Amino acid sequence: MTEPLLSTDLVVRLAVFASILAAMVAWEIAAPRRAQQIARGLRWPGNLGIAALDALLVRLIFPVTGVGFALLLEARGWGLLNAAGAPAWAAIPLGVVVLDLAIYLQHVLFHAVPALWRLHRMHHADLELDATTGARFHPVEILLSMAIKLGVIAVLGVPAVAVLIFEVLLNATSMFNHANVGMPERADRILRWIVVTPDMHRVHHSIDRGETDSNFGFNLPWWDRLFGTYRDQPAAGHEKMTIGIAAFRDPAELRLDRMLLQPLRDDKPPLQRNAPTGG
Repeated sequence: MTEPLLSTDLVVRLAVFASILAAMVAWEIAAPRRAQQIARGLRWPGNLGIAALDALLVRLIFPVTGVGFALLLEARGWGLLNAAGAPAWAAIPLGVVVLDLAIYLQHVLFHAVPALWRLHRMHHADLELDATTGARFHPVEILLSMAIKLGVIAVLGVPAVAVLIFEVLLNATSMFNHANVGMPERADRILRWIVVTPDMHRVHHSIDRGETDSNFGFNLPWWDRLFGTYRDQPAAGHEKMTIGIAAFRDPAELRLDRMLLQPLRDDKPPLQRNAPTGG
């Protein structure tokens, strides 16, 4: 089972990424939630370029994927679930939920610790929000996130199947909840009890720091409600809220080279900046 699952890992994740991205872009064109001021041609090269760079660096620096690491642990009986002999019907859903909780806590940490926020704010510096924003993370943040994920897998002994399910879900929901798509309010109200919706997550990308420090979930929506970080709606409304970071309002900051250097830059907003407000 080891070789088929390892070979399936990359194929499934790439297929899901391409399929969900295409579906979200089609939805964004057919029924956008917000009128966007910044053209895709200015934003997408940086967003997709950094996603490709992230994937390359993870493959180069980490000798195994999360699935491969989980298979190694299973073979050696390491980790709490493996040591306890937990049945698959319990270990797989538990592994998915615990990994999702770990990503939520990691996200909170990257907002709370100044040095980590300098890395993570590049994700928030996008001047618009669409499906490609869901893949826009600084390479150093991606590498740290991978290390944290492997640590959780090691301690718990998360089954390899659970890791694959979690990776696929996180990939898909990250593009979905960043997408600039409209849906009926009633559908959003129901769906946000099951998964983080675009309207729920969009609040997190507000330029207002009080709203930025809310709705940290990417996949499961329960953690924000449980830990008191849930915010229902942005104060200015979804159509008028400003997206982004005050320090990086210049559209030139959307270039890949500028994105990579943002953690090293001053986090104070410039005195004058001829930039769109995002509203």
